[in-house]
Amino acid sequence: MKVTQSSDNVFEDIGFDREEAASLKVRADLMLDLRKYIETQGWTQSQAATFFGESQPRISNLMQGDIRRFSVDKLINMLTVAGMQVEVYVKPQAA
Repeated sequence: MKVTQSSDNVFEDIGFDREEAASLKVRADLMLDLRKYIETQGWTQSQAATFFGESQPRISNLMQGDIRRFSVDKLINMLTVAGMQVEVYVKPQAA
């Protein structure tokens, strides 16, 4: 059996190029934060849609993790509406 050490980014591990994998990871992390917020509130998708000013199908996309439908900007805006502060940290990649 061959074991390969994972990077810090599953998207890179499954074959996306480094730049796209970085974007996908950021969006996935933001989506998980939004999903957790919605679940913590105990909202239905319709209630979440009303709160965020989105359609219910759009919230369904979010809850199902349909990452291609959301930009980083959109996700940050939604988190801000939820009263959350988003901070970005940049660090050099390990050699």
